[in-house]
Amino acid sequence: MTQEVPISVPASSETTPTAEDHQTAGPHETIFTIEATPVKFGAGAAHDAGWELRRLGVTRAFVVVDPEVRARGVADPILQRMRDAGVDLVEYDDVDTEPSIHAFARAVHAAREARVDGFAAIGGGSAIDTAKVANLVSTHGGEIMDYVNPPVGGGRKPPSALRPLLAIPTTPGSGSEATTVAILDIPELHLKTGISHRTMRPAQAIVDPELTRTAPSAVIASAGLDVVCHAAESFLSRPYTTRPRPATPDDRPPYQGSNPVADLWSSQALRYGGQYLRRAVASDDDVEARGFMMLSATMAGVGFGSAGVHIPHSCAYPIAGLRHTYRHPGYPGTKLFVPHGFSVIVTAPASFRFTFDAAPERHLQAATCLTGETYAPGDRDALPNALIALMRDIGAPSGVAELGYGEDDLPALVEGALKQQRLLAVAPKMPTAQDLEGILRDSMHNW
Repeated sequence: MTQEVPISVPASSETTPTAEDHQTAGPHETIFTIEATPVKFGAGAAHDAGWELRRLGVTRAFVVVDPEVRARGVADPILQRMRDAGVDLVEYDDVDTEPSIHAFARAVHAAREARVDGFAAIGGGSAIDTAKVANLVSTHGGEIMDYVNPPVGGGRKPPSALRPLLAIPTTPGSGSEATTVAILDIPELHLKTGISHRTMRPAQAIVDPELTRTAPSAVIASAGLDVVCHAAESFLSRPYTTRPRPATPDDRPPYQGSNPVADLWSSQALRYGGQYLRRAVASDDDVEARGFMMLSATMAGVGFGSAGVHIPHSCAYPIAGLRHTYRHPGYPGTKLFVPHGFSVIVTAPASFRFTFDAAPERHLQAATCLTGETYAPGDRDALPNALIALMRDIGAPSGVAELGYGEDDLPALVEGALKQQRLLAVAPKMPTAQDLEGILRDSMHNW
């Protein structure tokens, strides 16, 4: 039985970012930060779940379990390993795919009642993000909107560390096991947004390729395209040295711009995406391919967790949040929603055509990572065409129109994208409202 928790959503005080934001006067940043979740990777790694919780000092855990993962028989053996290690479990499976603020609020309420000393999550990004927010708000109090990124929410910063969180992903996609971010839909505002702070990074991740065997091909396709888009956006983000120096260390943003270490993670995630995503979608039993995609999800999570994502994700949040009419035939359940990986990838080709002039060589490098091919200097379509070929091969939606939108929706989609200031701030080329409208219009039909 679940309890609906009322949500107070304040009106946002929106400030539209401008091109001048990339030309801020004054001293520039000289520091970047790389933080990574400790990861245990490999077939059978999930057997260590109980041992890892005990190592983290957890004796009573609030365990968020994706109900579809439980129904497919994936979660129960892991839960038993936790019990065998002597951990008392409070199991919670009221998890929505692409969760709303209301779903998060129910989890927060349950976590407050549970009185636990640690958290765990078994599932995709939705389950892990649910555990992150339940941990955050049950630990430090307040309301969810207090912590949502500005200008949509209050941007409150946690004063201290959270309880330990063990993340066990079952899809090769969000990279949430490696990031500081949780994504939520706010129906009242018709958009998706996020909460981000370094304290939200899981204390430990277990990445076990065997857990992907039962995942439907459409889930693998969307999740894998999320990986590829994360990696490309991170690799192409503005250099960290172009940001103004923060007044204090606490003012340094989680998304800092491209840097040499994040580049390594992101470029390798692109290579694995190009090599293995088609195979991972084609066969449930190709554990090698699905394993490499899980590894690439974690790699991309570390990369974009430092460098950031930008225009495709900024457009994706209103695409996913403005209207709930899309139903992908390959996704389990009957809920109408746009899977996150599909919402980000549909505008990526047009986005990277727009940003090409800011860093042509980087765009060509990203295309080469994805395909293994070399491209002529100035080939603006190299990366967009590589992405479109991958999308077509694995059955992704062909564009924004297939997700239920038309030209009449462009003003609302642009408005929603402009609210994602923390993302647009690291775009290699700052888009105006007119630029975003052009990107969305060009993305209506990618092929």
